[in-house]
Amino acid sequence: MADTTGRVLRLLSLLQAHREWPGPELAERLEVSPRTLRRDIDRLRELGYPVHATTGPAGGYRLEAGTAMPPLLLDDEEAVAIAVGLRTAAGGSVAGIEETSARALAKLEQVLPSRLRHRVNTLQTQTVAVRGPLARSWPTVDPETLAVLAQASRSRERLRFGYRRRDGTESARVVEPYRLVSTGRRWYLVAWDVERDDWRTFRVDRLAAPLATGARFTRREPPEGYIERSITAPITRYRAVATLHAPLAVVADRVQAAAHGQLEAVGEHRCLLRTGGDSLEWLAMTLGLLDVDFTVHEPVELIGYIRRLAGRLQESTEPPLRQ
Repeated sequence: MADTTGRVLRLLSLLQAHREWPGPELAERLEVSPRTLRRDIDRLRELGYPVHATTGPAGGYRLEAGTAMPPLLLDDEEAVAIAVGLRTAAGGSVAGIEETSARALAKLEQVLPSRLRHRVNTLQTQTVAVRGPLARSWPTVDPETLAVLAQASRSRERLRFGYRRRDGTESARVVEPYRLVSTGRRWYLVAWDVERDDWRTFRVDRLAAPLATGARFTRREPPEGYIERSITAPITRYRAVATLHAPLAVVADRVQAAAHGQLEAVGEHRCLLRTGGDSLEWLAMTLGLLDVDFTVHEPVELIGYIRRLAGRLQESTEPPLRQ
């Protein structure tokens, strides 16, 4: 009986990991006869798993979505990955899922083997959440709004919604949604703006009452690199362009760690950085942390701020004491 139970569990794991299995290949993997495989499939169906079978030379088995959610069978790495994801979601940028994520995590940790529970708890105890001046209060988004946007994008259906710009100006928009983009802290909708006849990127937390209109559209593709540029530059208050006087290979990791931005090599010993920020102070600090010489080209506000900052720093240093 133990062998039968173990074999059925292994069968379930294979069905969950692969969209469809040919019958002979599945029987070979389990080292059983086709007849035994059919009996094991029937056992899974009795337990509530909707296993669909197709006949013929290309026949096989696949696990379909059902009306209820039967237990999942996870391997060690999958269980840890889900636990980590739930813990992250509990403090994430989507409103209303914190408590749900915490409940799901508690249920998962109850059934985790001790060795896996230890790995998950170690991650929790050795991770520090930043609080204070370096932490920002990022806006959250409504999960129902995300669902509406994602469904409209998938079904290629035009959307109508209200939108509030940074300066508080409100407008009504009709768009053809292309993709949702998450930076980990903010959510954006990339879409073709029908009335403006151009691509636009919208902050999801500034959307109001999105509604699918029922009008279908033929999907178009944005210009190459548009999504990255739209997230790192126009969405923020200031768009900065600076030449870094160092090879791209030297500063690539530093830029990735310090800010979202685009790097472009300019010869062997210099590169161009395009980035954005909500404050001049943040942009100046980011450039300084790169620890290379740089020349700022824009915006003029940042150039002026860095000059004033350099003057204050120069005045704040005392002359060396004479020996």
